[in-house]
Amino acid sequence: MYAVRDEDAALDIVQDSMMKLAEKYGDRPEEEFPMLFQRILQNTIRDYYRRSKVRSMWTTLLSAFSSEEDQDPLEMLQSLQTHEGSSAPESELQTSQTLTIIENEIKKLPARQREAFIMRYWEDMDVAETANAMGCSEGSVKTHCSRATHTLASALLAKGISL
Repeated sequence: MYAVRDEDAALDIVQDSMMKLAEKYGDRPEEEFPMLFQRILQNTIRDYYRRSKVRSMWTTLLSAFSSEEDQDPLEMLQSLQTHEGSSAPESELQTSQTLTIIENEIKKLPARQREAFIMRYWEDMDVAETANAMGCSEGSVKTHCSRATHTLASALLAKGISL
């Protein structure tokens, strides 16, 4: 089983798991709660690590193009494209071109994949929140995010941008 070392994230995971248990299995016999809660908790922790891994990959990729720390990747895309006065014009041009490619590849995703990807990895919404916002099942959200991530990675790799 995974361990979540960030106390705030761990508390959020436990709270989300308890909410899922109450919402989906509140009508079940009380004896089933411990087993159901354990399974829900394990799945929620896995979702947390999957989301963290993908978010980290994209944040790392995008932050490599920025000297500013603690900046949202989507804001960085916009600010770097309009930023003027760089000390290294060639580097600025290359960064701008790469970010434009990334932004264009995100725009090329099917609408549902793009929507799920942005909600999950930039808005930091969990699977249930994203599913609710999109009006679909949690499984659909996971599928859309997985397909979006693979499509983006393949498209960027084909253009010579390695993750």
